[in-house]
Amino acid sequence: MTSYAFTRKVRLSLLCTILLLVGCAFVFSPALYAADEAVGPDAGQYTTAWVCIAAAIAFGMGALGAGMAISKVGSAAMGAISERPEIASNALIFIALAEGLVVFGFITALMILANA
Repeated sequence: MTSYAFTRKVRLSLLCTILLLVGCAFVFSPALYAADEAVGPDAGQYTTAWVCIAAAIAFGMGALGAGMAISKVGSAAMGAISERPEIASNALIFIALAEGLVVFGFITALMILANA
């Protein structure tokens, strides 16, 4: 596969993902997009919706970062293991460290949701 074809497939998948996320936002968060006029001290504010969006961004960015890290570290680890099988345990530790990014994003999202 050429780099142009790969770049094209990546852009197409990102576009499909963004369209899917926007569609889900319109379906699953009607309070944010189609709210009635509110009366009271918090009129016009969608604090719950924004807190949920912030938590989703925190978790999503952690998962995205972990995926990128695991792709680089995992391929290097598998290459190193193929040359020297005795370093497999050390290589898997590095993969687990990259996986820790997802845990940090999840904990951050839980902390955001707990303070809502």
